[in-house]
Amino acid sequence: MARPRIQVARNEVDERYDYHCDALASYLPDAEEFDYPKGERVDLTDADAVVLTGSTAGAYERGERPWIAELERLVRDVIVESIPTLGVCFGHQLVNQALGGRVTHVGTTSKLVRVSLDADPLFEGINSVIPAVHGDRVTRTGEHMRVIASTDHAEIFATRHERAPLWTVQWHPEFTEDMLHHIERDFGWTETEFSFADVNSERIYENFIDIVASR
Repeated sequence: MARPRIQVARNEVDERYDYHCDALASYLPDAEEFDYPKGERVDLTDADAVVLTGSTAGAYERGERPWIAELERLVRDVIVESIPTLGVCFGHQLVNQALGGRVTHVGTTSKLVRVSLDADPLFEGINSVIPAVHGDRVTRTGEHMRVIASTDHAEIFATRHERAPLWTVQWHPEFTEDMLHHIERDFGWTETEFSFADVNSERIYENFIDIVASR
């Protein structure tokens, strides 16, 4: 069986932080990557699935970053075309905002947290401890988006569209202990009772590929 054609919309605006997009792409080795801030665009006519990366930009910065409005149109298009899509961190926020939700700057959280996960194929085999690294969060879901994961500091920690194959997660599944030196340097880090030995959230990308392939 051929691997699904996955297109990744890279959204990082500062090359110093490109490492999180690189790490995400490493879990999707056959994917094509398109740098949205640099003017590259996903081609839905040649995509079996789409992934929206994180970013140090704010989803609400549409006035100074016109590419954000284009990304919001992409979200609405994948829903119409029923193309499986995964939004990560900024992607989670962008998807919900594109569908009428609200994104708010709340200050940086950078630590391991325990998450309540719904029974969803995206979370198959995923442990409940995940690395949360973000400064914004969704405070109102987009239309037809339902909450499928929550944590103490953010009720809307992952969402899924009620009809379309569209999922979003607030955390970075690609963040592992190997990346902790980057995270600590750039965003700080708060030690908690949890350990990276409890973290396997990178499996989300494998689960997403399986979901796409099954379609």
